[in-house]
Amino acid sequence: MKKINFTALVVAGFLSLPVSSSALELSDSSQQRLHDLQQRWATVNYELKDDAQEKAFEQLVADAQQWVTQEPSSAPAHIWLGIIKSTYAGAKGGLGALSLAKESRKSLQKALDLEPTALDGSAYASLGTLYYKVPGWPFGFGDEDKAQELLEQALTINPDGIDPNYFYADYWFEQGDYIKAEHYANKALAAAPRPDRPLADEFRREEIKQLLARINGEK
Repeated sequence: MKKINFTALVVAGFLSLPVSSSALELSDSSQQRLHDLQQRWATVNYELKDDAQEKAFEQLVADAQQWVTQEPSSAPAHIWLGIIKSTYAGAKGGLGALSLAKESRKSLQKALDLEPTALDGSAYASLGTLYYKVPGWPFGFGDEDKAQELLEQALTINPDGIDPNYFYADYWFEQGDYIKAEHYANKALAAAPRPDRPLADEFRREEIKQLLARINGEK
């Protein structure tokens, strides 16, 4: 079975600047929740390991779920519940990872139903990443064509963003198209820094450099 690897997420947790239009429309309390989840996610995803990471992810899931329960029409809330569950899936591994991936897909699809452009199209980027990381039938719902479609929609909304370009580069690397992979990886590396996301940017740029090294190794 294809190993589920969601280190990239993140979608999508990547993801998105709180200064996007949809984030600016959030209430003060929701803005604080968004910022809190983003910062904690970066620490949990990149700095914690093993049992400590799993427990921290469980708490993040609970907190994001509480936000969704209290604000069911908030696309950012559903996006971050999806992002957290997908990256938790990558950390967890095994059959439990696939179950979390399916839950993540449901949350991200709900966000698209509510507001497709929320958080600079993060739901598209996160969902697209899920579709090319998850195994296909009969084990999972993976679909490379669907992944490409979603990732391209993410880039239409946020063409210069670090995350959608990185995910699209990674997608093309897995497809064996190293020219396209290098193009989008370089675009991701050239993306403007996010002042409020220094930790996420630091680790994302390291991932981009690692991807470029892998691309060069295939030439």
